[in-house]
Amino acid sequence: MSVKIGISPIAWQNDDLPDLTAAFTMDQALKEAREIGYTGVERGRRMPQDTAGLRAYLAEYDIALCGGWCSGNLMQASVAEEIEAITQQVEQFVALQSPCLVYAECSNTVQGDIATPVNNRPKLSRDEVLGYAAKLSEVAKWMADQGMVLAYHHHMGSMIEDQDDVDWLMEGSSDEVTLLFDAGHLQFGGGDVLGTLDKWGHRVRHVHFKDVRPDVTRWVRDNNKSFLDGVIAGAFTVPGDPEGSIDFQAVTNKLKQMDYAGWIVVEAEQDPAKANPYEYSKLGFDHIVKICGQSGLEIASGTQ
Repeated sequence: MSVKIGISPIAWQNDDLPDLTAAFTMDQALKEAREIGYTGVERGRRMPQDTAGLRAYLAEYDIALCGGWCSGNLMQASVAEEIEAITQQVEQFVALQSPCLVYAECSNTVQGDIATPVNNRPKLSRDEVLGYAAKLSEVAKWMADQGMVLAYHHHMGSMIEDQDDVDWLMEGSSDEVTLLFDAGHLQFGGGDVLGTLDKWGHRVRHVHFKDVRPDVTRWVRDNNKSFLDGVIAGAFTVPGDPEGSIDFQAVTNKLKQMDYAGWIVVEAEQDPAKANPYEYSKLGFDHIVKICGQSGLEIASGTQ
């Protein structure tokens, strides 16, 4: 069993805060990511949106599509309406052999609103989450029939943020709803990073290695700052940064015990004026290679 190491281009091209990364291009992101050693990249908004164009663009940099964000609207839409809305992206990801589609409910999230404190995110009851999970299962089953995995992204500022939210979503959904395990969002959200792998490891099909700076996340919580305020202030960083707080060796050891064989994706949006994208992305890559070696987790070579 082996893993592949991918990256989100968000360090070079932040979709939520484009002014933050205005001095960088998507071409630079893919060129430098591949130069560092990453073999996959998640789709960004500033990449070609058509399938043929995206295939050619990724091929130009010899890098694979290893996932990509999908903004869900299932709290407001019917299952049929949601399937219609995401069909084009699912077809594209199947055609480009993406391992999954990264799905998160965004109809009620505050993650993209810099004026709204992350503490004011929507918090649902257990029954409400279970009801949502039942609808989500129908979407995920349809997606599986198309040949694509739905990997649900628990995310700061959204209705699936803390440990209860994650547990309820997993309890209420079918196995077709897989979990995107994001260490940084779990830590920021007050969840149990290693405990989540113990409990839901059999449902994990995609992994984000993102670290958090605890002084910044406390500042966000204590001062009622928004998620984007936290990003700008440096809430997130890459594995291997001494300012981080997550034991990624322990996480990697768990992945080895689980026989995890998917992608490990670095996703750490920061202010590039404070954290050079190339330098920090290389720090993250080198650290993952080191801890995979120490855990006995083999890294696959190549982009296929």
